[in-house]
Formats: sequence, structure tokens, C-alpha cells
Amino acid sequence: MEKYLKTLKKYRLFIFNLSALGILTIFKPEIGIKSASLSVFQLTQMLLIIPPIFILLGLLDVWVPRETMVKYMGENSGIMGIFLAFIIGSFAAGPLYGAFPVAAVFMKKGVKFTNLMIFIGAWSTTKVPMLMFEMTYMGMKFALTRLAIDIPGIILIAFLLNRLLSKKEIEKVYLQAENLDTL
Repeated sequence: MEKYLKTLKKYRLFIFNLSALGILTIFKPEIGIKSASLSVFQLTQMLLIIPPIFILLGLLDVWVPRETMVKYMGENSGIMGIFLAFIIGSFAAGPLYGAFPVAAVFMKKGVKFTNLMIFIGAWSTTKVPMLMFEMTYMGMKFALTRLAIDIPGIILIAFLLNRLLSKKEIEKVYLQAENLDTL
């Protein structure tokens, strides 16, 4: 019985959302059906993207030694770490939720917190395919202006986060990343 309650507690949000969707479908069938189809579409998209990301993460974890990551993106990496964080984030494929497992592996490998925040910022805003799209449909001036604003903005936000969070809070985040294997 206790195991059943623990499982129920673990999935309570999913059960609540599923129940809400069921109630919505009963009272507003057209909205409920559309909402369910959108949910299935999003789940399918996620299931197509997540496995390749985890395969690449496994390869990164095995092929790239911790010492190499610390050297190039760790505490004393300087401008090289910032540059690599931007390059890796900008050339990454997939939606933003794909950045977080990568960030967890980076944390385990000893990547500096600021570089980690720059990586996530670059993944979300400076992707090369998005830049190409903007150049094509919105013009070179718009795309380069946005990029010129985003790059310093990402760096500023990363350094601000590093200053605003205490060392203890940052260590807690890194500890949680280390403990992900045990979940």
C-alpha cells in the first residue's frame, strides 16, 4: 500500500492534468480533443529529440575526460571558456529542454557556473539555424542587431547570476546534478 501511495504522490501532477483534460473533454469536447492532440504531438516531438541527446551525452561523458572540460571550460578557463560555451550552445540542435541534460553533464565534468549559464543562454537565443532564418526573412540588419544585443546580454546575465547566487547555492545545484544518477 505504501508503495502505491508513493507512486501516486510521484505522479500526482500528471494525474491531475489527465483528470482536468478528461473533465474538459466532457464539458467542451472540441477543446478537450484539441488539447489532447496537442499534448500527444508535444510528447511525440519530445520522444524523438530526447534519445539522440542522451546518446550524445553518453558519448560526451565517456569520450571527454573531466580534466579536459575543466581545462577549457572550468574555473580558470577565462575567455576560452566563454567562447566555447557560446559555440557549443549556438551550434546545438533541439529545443531548450534538451540543454538541461547537457548542462547536468557539464556540471559533472567541472564546467564553471558562469560558462554553464552562457551555454544555456546561447542555446536559447543564438542558434545558428535561427540566425539564418532571421537573415533570410527579417534581413541581415535585424539578425545581426539582435545578435549584437543578445551576446553581451547573455554574458551580463551569466555574470549577474554568478554574483547574486551564493557559493552555497551554486554548490547545491552542482550537488543535485551529481545525484541525478541515483534517481
